[in-house]
Amino acid sequence: MVAEASPLAPGWLSLPTDQARLDAKLWAEDVERGTDGVLRIDGVPVADLAQEFGTPLFVMSERDFRARAATFRNAFDEAFQDLCGGVDVFYAGKSFLCTEVVHWVREEGLGLDTCSGGELAVALRAGMPGHRLGLHGNNKSAAEITRAIDADLGRIVVDSLQEVALVGDLAVQRGRTANVMLRLTPGVHAHTHEFIATAHEDQKFGLSLTTEQGPGQAAGSGRDGAGGAEADGASSPAARAVADALAHPGINLLGVHCHIGSQIFESEGFELAAQRLLGFLAGVRDRHGVELPELDLGGGYGIAYTEADEPRPAAEIARAMAAVVGSTCTRLGLGVPRISIEPGRAIVGPTTFTLYTAGTTKTVRVDAAANGSEVVQDTSVTHPRRYVSVDGGMSDNARPVLYGADYSAVLASRTPDADPVLSRVVGKHCESGDIVVRDVYLPDDTGAGDLLAVPGTGAYCWVLSSNYNYLTRPPVVAVADGIARLIVRGETEEDLFRRDVQREPASPAKAVPATDPGAPRTV
Repeated sequence: MVAEASPLAPGWLSLPTDQARLDAKLWAEDVERGTDGVLRIDGVPVADLAQEFGTPLFVMSERDFRARAATFRNAFDEAFQDLCGGVDVFYAGKSFLCTEVVHWVREEGLGLDTCSGGELAVALRAGMPGHRLGLHGNNKSAAEITRAIDADLGRIVVDSLQEVALVGDLAVQRGRTANVMLRLTPGVHAHTHEFIATAHEDQKFGLSLTTEQGPGQAAGSGRDGAGGAEADGASSPAARAVADALAHPGINLLGVHCHIGSQIFESEGFELAAQRLLGFLAGVRDRHGVELPELDLGGGYGIAYTEADEPRPAAEIARAMAAVVGSTCTRLGLGVPRISIEPGRAIVGPTTFTLYTAGTTKTVRVDAAANGSEVVQDTSVTHPRRYVSVDGGMSDNARPVLYGADYSAVLASRTPDADPVLSRVVGKHCESGDIVVRDVYLPDDTGAGDLLAVPGTGAYCWVLSSNYNYLTRPPVVAVADGIARLIVRGETEEDLFRRDVQREPASPAKAVPATDPGAPRTV
């Protein structure tokens, strides 16, 4: 019997003709399927990894991480060399961070962005020089800012007018000068999930370029829609922050910063944001007589999670951005500032897959209407969907439940030679929304004990992991030169108990004579 595509499958999901084939854009370059059907990473079979480290398990390719970091560094340096001497690439540590990754970042010549005192502590513990570090955050504590100042950070990205004063005052108190960039919201709405789009006005991050409204004033009238300088820049929060920072003796104002969102494939958003920020810098020049030397255009470059995703090569992105920056600076008569970018997901995301052990399975029958199909010919006709449960779930990958994120999965421990059936990979948590992979074709005989691999889990999976239902967080293993080693130890139940403050032992109980059947047995 020839397998057929399921009417329940989303339009982007194709019926595989060769289930053993790996879609290269989803995986690290050193992942392959051996002649025995077992998935291997740099020659190491996943069955060996599962036996040594258990599952769930995050499996990372060190070689692929380093290669992607170098690709971004080289591509952007080449594109911007003639404009501003190259680009500073800061790895976005929030995507995944541990001390070993900090070493890789430093050795590949990248800087490192942190978003909290904890991330900064990891970077400093691993020996990252302060001048190659940045600190982000919309609500930094005085302690976090003080640590950054004492470490002589290369940049503190300031997010509000209040923080301009706080950073400057703390620097003066420490007898130092803080290197500051101002995070601006250029009003560009990236085509991505609402909660990871970060440059539109109605959200918590950044200083607006828009002139604040007065009586009878239309919203947004203070921004030149063509990307030029503000019509009345002195009244926008961004321009007020520039004036405050330039006047503060504790601040060395380097420039401005923006980040329009994450998992973005279209280039137009990046280009429009660059135009608007350069227009703002021209306004700063005209108003204050100073050309700020740096411009950070953030990150957010998309990766492939499914066959439908088509990420753009780093070199293509770099050339497009360089063309816009160069032409805009020429039009404005502005010297090209030193550019920096902040890729995180695009470096670490494809380097890693999560290895699970399958457990229970079941098949349900669903009509197309219940599945959300717009065109339903006959609601009495139902179609099968296989549920495959694994030994992890939303505690090691919260993105599907947070953002409706789609993933892929493959049978990893043997040759997939049974017919493909539409499946849903689900976790073991007491939660109906605990879905790991919403739609994927898996072999019909997938069952208990099989290993499944979910690619693209290097970013925002381990860092968002939790102990929901008291599951322990999985380990992270890095593979290089045919050797696998732990870079993050998995938790144990004892780790959980160490944080659980137990009551003092009660005094020894004494027996109560059994004269009254209703009396308590001890006191």
